[in-house]
Amino acid sequence: MDASHQPPPKGPAVSVQAPVSIETRPVAHEARGLRGSIRRNPLTWFFTLAFALSWAAWTPYVLSANGLGVWHFTFPGGRAGSQLSGVLPGAYLGPIASALLVTGITEGRAGLRTWRTRMTKFRVAGRWYLVVLLAVPATLTLASVALAGRGPALPSATILAAYLPGLLIQMITTGLAEEPGWREFAMPRMQRRYGPLTATLVVGALWGCWHLPLFLTEWGGGPHVAWTVPVEFLAMTITFSCVMTWVFNRSGESMPLVMLLHTGVNNFFSLASSDMFPSLSDGDLTHALVLSTTAAALILLAATRGRLGLPRR
Repeated sequence: MDASHQPPPKGPAVSVQAPVSIETRPVAHEARGLRGSIRRNPLTWFFTLAFALSWAAWTPYVLSANGLGVWHFTFPGGRAGSQLSGVLPGAYLGPIASALLVTGITEGRAGLRTWRTRMTKFRVAGRWYLVVLLAVPATLTLASVALAGRGPALPSATILAAYLPGLLIQMITTGLAEEPGWREFAMPRMQRRYGPLTATLVVGALWGCWHLPLFLTEWGGGPHVAWTVPVEFLAMTITFSCVMTWVFNRSGESMPLVMLLHTGVNNFFSLASSDMFPSLSDGDLTHALVLSTTAAALILLAATRGRLGLPRR
């Protein structure tokens, strides 16, 4: 029993005013301040900070000659190099920094330890790594074959040699920049509150919208890009999120596996797709990605009855 609820000792009634504990004052102040707001609304703050920090960091890239051309400066290194210097800083500053900040404020060291446990959960059944490593290029190849109307060309020895190193680089850049926020921080909290399907649709939509300023740059087609391009990309992030949620739940929330799934798609299109399907345009390859993720999402939703691998409590 709490000492504050124990019956008073027998004796003369004495009126004593309890002193205000010095520990209660900061707590009451925090509840009305910024930290209190973050603790009450961690998801709102995470999404707000992820968008605000990334979009602010991307503004010079969007305004530069690599984007709208308002600022007469070109990020060096060509298309690939300029994306490293123009896109990657904002990607790191948004989801992962916001997740760490909000976790530290709301859950303290215990929450950060949980975050680290998920981020370093490499020990999962070996078949999972095999499935992700093989299923991603196989599925994307089949979808590209369906659009090209013919089989793929054999990838060159250079592409084969660069595939695994490219996957590792993508894990460090794209995977580490995005997934510690969207999947590690947001998905568990969203699933507990709204269930797996709604959580997946919301996170997938916000994940896609987070990329929107980049479509004004050479990353996404430039200022005159057709409106269908970001719309199709948004459809892809929603359907692909169904697959990622399923892998996240079924693997015991293994973030390395989720990151490998994400970067496997990026790596295929960065290295192998143009070599294997030279007749397909970038738009055709985007269609192939949407086709494959939509088919996979529908199969998983039907097979799991919308649970996407989340156990019933």
